[in-house]
Amino acid sequence: MSDATETPAAQEEALETALLGAGCFWCVEAVFDSLRGVASVTPGYAGGHVDNPTYEQVCANTTGHVEVVQIRFDPRVIGYADLLRVFYTTHDPTTLNRQGNDVGEQYRSVIFALTPEQAEIAHDVTAEITAEGIWSDPIMTSIEGPARFWPAEAKHHDYFARNPNTAYCAAVVAPKVAKARKLFRDRLKSP
Repeated sequence: MSDATETPAAQEEALETALLGAGCFWCVEAVFDSLRGVASVTPGYAGGHVDNPTYEQVCANTTGHVEVVQIRFDPRVIGYADLLRVFYTTHDPTTLNRQGNDVGEQYRSVIFALTPEQAEIAHDVTAEITAEGIWSDPIMTSIEGPARFWPAEAKHHDYFARNPNTAYCAAVVAPKVAKARKLFRDRLKSP
């Protein structure tokens, strides 16, 4: 558990990073931002071949990027494996290049393992989720190596928190957040 007497620099140094794609980054950001031990969640793009892509370029599906979130977390409070368990249960990892009505390679389910240890944990948690039979169809999530992360434009940051009543947020994001709050109540920053 992090110590309140630690300096901000020491707290920052203790943080680790996860890079996950699970459909629209507005949904994923809102789910992970509520978890205790998560210091920040930044929406962005990874895995493509264009430097500093824009939302429009990524949506055109010509850059190879995936909408992702970069999660900075304190492993003393929430481990990487637990982040992946949340990841696997709050989106549908059985559909290729799709989450609900969001269709395209930019919405694919992917874990960008940033270290060999993360890759090993990702494979172990994927096997665990498969064995538990949470999903009746095979998991299509790809586990890939490190990728360059590009933060999304400012208008995409904290999107659900700033726009909870838009049609998309009410119909798509809110149910995923509600599911996460129900399944992971004991891990929330506030009940």
